[in-house]
Amino acid sequence: MAKIYTKMGDDGTTGLIGGERVSKDSARIAAYGSVDELNAVLGLVRSYPIPERLGQVLERVQDDLFIVGALLAVPPGTDSSELRIPAIEDEDVAELEKRIDELDAELEPLRQFIIPGGTRAGAMLHFARTVARRAERCCVTLARTEKVDARAIVYLNRLSDLLFMMARFVNRRASAAESHPAFRGRR
Repeated sequence: MAKIYTKMGDDGTTGLIGGERVSKDSARIAAYGSVDELNAVLGLVRSYPIPERLGQVLERVQDDLFIVGALLAVPPGTDSSELRIPAIEDEDVAELEKRIDELDAELEPLRQFIIPGGTRAGAMLHFARTVARRAERCCVTLARTEKVDARAIVYLNRLSDLLFMMARFVNRRASAAESHPAFRGRR
């Protein structure tokens, strides 16, 4: 049986799909590392009591995030389809938008900023949203110098919107009032 540790990363490098080695602090690793972190946070969210339909949506999202991560782990100039990595499709983004619209129809209109919090699940969904935004930013940074599937960036952007709506929805279902910044008379 193979051991989990290989010692190959002891020099500060890691392998991309196909074996190419890159620095662990490269923009590519930051991007797919943030996607991996987001996936882990969503696993934590799913461990809380949340409506079953949200859990099902998050399970699909987690699967999609593995695709996003795999696409980001492919070295530049390599065709991901040759590696049999599925693509993020426009339909995947449309599915997120459909879920956002469904939740939006059940919530009061948003009139001001919301302070993240509420129930534990709601607060974790807000945290997941911020991780999704960071993953998106990391992908945008990577896209300045290397090819990144634009749909992956759009997917992460829409996902952060969905996570925000889920946080609001979970908190409303639990009768947790939304807190708003007071700005305490500051300008």
